[in-house]
Amino acid sequence: MKKCISFLAMIFVAGSVHAAPAVVDYIFDGDTFAAYVQLQDDVRISVRVRLMNVDTPELHGECEYEITRANMARERLAELIPVGSVVELSKIKDDKYLGRIDAYVKTPDGRDVGEILISEKLGRPYKGGRRAGWCE
Repeated sequence: MKKCISFLAMIFVAGSVHAAPAVVDYIFDGDTFAAYVQLQDDVRISVRVRLMNVDTPELHGECEYEITRANMARERLAELIPVGSVVELSKIKDDKYLGRIDAYVKTPDGRDVGEILISEKLGRPYKGGRRAGWCE
């Protein structure tokens, strides 16, 4: 337990961790997934990861367009980082929700996941703050 708390404290201090490998465990939506991070040989933690640089539509959106796009983004994220794949988390920081971190995420072949979703029009650039709606 002490090792886990020490690692989490290190992760959440800005700039203290530049990159960490993680194993994808579950896809929540187009910009959030669960992953396991191996701290040491005998210590592994599960965290929720929010892609730092992209905003995707919400699964429980306000209109049919948003819900449809949200499902497309979730499916695409699952293709880019399938369950069991090893991804790279970088520029890790604490999120506003307990138990979740924000990070840039690279696919197993080294591509930025957020940039892919943006280029495929399944998400839009996000730098924090209030997000615009998806319904017209």
